[in-house]
Amino acid sequence: MTTSKSKFTSHDNTTTTMNGNGNGAGAAHPARRSKRRRGTSSTTSIDDIQVDVIISPALQSQQHPETQNGLINGTSIHSRHKSNSKSKKSLPNGLSLALDTTLPNLNGNALRAGREKGKTTSIKTRVIDWEIPRKLLHSSIGFITLTFYLNPQTSAPPVIKCLSSALLLIVPCDYLRLRWPGPGSSFARAYERCVGFLMRDSEKTTTNGVIWYILGVNFALLVYPLDIAVVAILILSWADTAASTIGRLYGPSTPPLPPQTPILRLPLAPRKSTAGFVAATITGALITTIFYKYIGPLRSLDLSWTFEHGVRLPPPGTGAGAFVHEAVRNVLRSWGWEGVKTSGWVGLGVLGVVAGLVAGVAEALDLGSLDDNLTLPIISGGCIWGFFKLLSIFST
Repeated sequence: MTTSKSKFTSHDNTTTTMNGNGNGAGAAHPARRSKRRRGTSSTTSIDDIQVDVIISPALQSQQHPETQNGLINGTSIHSRHKSNSKSKKSLPNGLSLALDTTLPNLNGNALRAGREKGKTTSIKTRVIDWEIPRKLLHSSIGFITLTFYLNPQTSAPPVIKCLSSALLLIVPCDYLRLRWPGPGSSFARAYERCVGFLMRDSEKTTTNGVIWYILGVNFALLVYPLDIAVVAILILSWADTAASTIGRLYGPSTPPLPPQTPILRLPLAPRKSTAGFVAATITGALITTIFYKYIGPLRSLDLSWTFEHGVRLPPPGTGAGAFVHEAVRNVLRSWGWEGVKTSGWVGLGVLGVVAGLVAGVAEALDLGSLDDNLTLPIISGGCIWGFFKLLSIFST
């Protein structure tokens, strides 16, 4: 009896399926396909790993009795995929092979085909780009923000001016990179040599994410009270990083998010994962509770919420919003409503849950081409501010 062999070779994301030297139906020994290591490249790819797939003789004879004379079904199968994403090939004997561009830490005998009759066995691997330099910069903004906040001499206007000055340099450079002289030019190559390690591949042909980041931070500092703006920036810096990291690590093993949120029917991005959503929610809740319990009181400025007094928003002013605010409170008082207590651990817990859900949903929203570096601080800060205003109506 003979043993049939098939080889899989991959070059530049190309998967080729070769016919084996099968000995016909009812072979008594397993047919073995193997991919041998080729070359001396240091990268972990399909060329660096031996993959053995063992097919039971019974499964061979049952599914492909016509395999004989050194050919699989009498033919050779060749298929090429030039996509950078996962390639999936249907193979004889009910097997399919799904290959990514690289195969990290794959054992040679990790895959056994034919364990259940008629079932398909696939090799599925993932390549995770951790974007470590980008995430380090992303996270460091949160610590810089806290440093400025805890300095009593620091206020929002100087920070806004500094960030706006940075935009005056970054935006023209980005325009030159993308429009004139454009991609491929010596300027574009020099630009990518300097800051390319902080950019995603998608940003090399679109606007640099740093621009959206600065715009989102400036908006929060300009529009929201300082404490709410700081919380929004911390959510952008840390909750977004947590969602990205945990989502890449555990996202494929968790159920997908629904296409829309309950009740409000807000669209959720299909690329987001449940693991990332949970990570952003927990991180956002921790940021808010720790800030208002321990960090906010360290600065001698009025906070929108304090542990001792609850909501402490400034008077609403004289606009339409102020009129509605006072009208609702007067109606509630006329009904005997004495208000609810928004301070203490209960109030802090409610605030943390709301802020966490806001962070998770804002991070997972599908807003088309809008960058989440812009939308996340705007949405999270606006929702937290709105929640405080709502609490101020019903509080004591």
